[in-house]
Amino acid sequence: MKATPVILTFNEGSNIKITLSSLEWAQRVVVLDSGSTDQTEQIARSFGNVHWFVRGFDSHRAQWLWAIHETSIATEYVLALDADMRPGVGFQDELDAFLERGDLSGAWIPFEYRMLGRSLMGSVYPAQIRLFRRDQVRIHQMGHSQVFEVDGAVCKFRSQLIHEDLKPVSRWLSNQIKYASLETARIKCAPRRSFKDWLRVAGISPAILGTYAYARAGGPFRSGASRAYACERLIFEAILTRMLTEDAGGTSSTAIVRTDNNS
Repeated sequence: MKATPVILTFNEGSNIKITLSSLEWAQRVVVLDSGSTDQTEQIARSFGNVHWFVRGFDSHRAQWLWAIHETSIATEYVLALDADMRPGVGFQDELDAFLERGDLSGAWIPFEYRMLGRSLMGSVYPAQIRLFRRDQVRIHQMGHSQVFEVDGAVCKFRSQLIHEDLKPVSRWLSNQIKYASLETARIKCAPRRSFKDWLRVAGISPAILGTYAYARAGGPFRSGASRAYACERLIFEAILTRMLTEDAGGTSSTAIVRTDNNS
């Protein structure tokens, strides 16, 4: 196998077992933790192919750079995963075909988003480069998370990564406050604002983007799952809009510097 899965963790006891169970085909899995206090380490170390590392968290970009370049990865390619992501049906076969080619620098991989144990018809989560040559990746951080880019030829997978966060709602809400803080700072400093950010500054993004997320998820065809997904998107946008309103009034809401490793 010429690809090493790499996962960032912080208190991912709810997610890490199912993720690592889906990676038993990998000869080596790198897990970079940032000081978990739950059962994450115990669960991860129970898998024989896991190599465990710890580094204090400063930013997603710095954490990923360290995980990719400072953990003695010997394979040419890296599969970059969050702790709530796992390969879906057909992924391993497509990965084998990708590696067999040997002429590609990376791959765009789409996501199957799941809520309440049910697959959504769609989401606002776009395909991302998550498979790449270790020596050709560039990592940028714009807002709360990282973006992977590569030089050279890329393809797009048909198979998907399953994105399913099993953490409790209280933990999810805490994370959204931190992510919104970083997004607020990004929007304030951006030389140009996207249409989505314009909606946020105008204070109308919760209603519009929440409705859009509900429709993308499948609306009444996914019943509770699509409602839960729409609520999550609406809540995040409402928090972000509130922070932008505070900043417009001269009160800083961007002082939070600690963020978890997964969205």
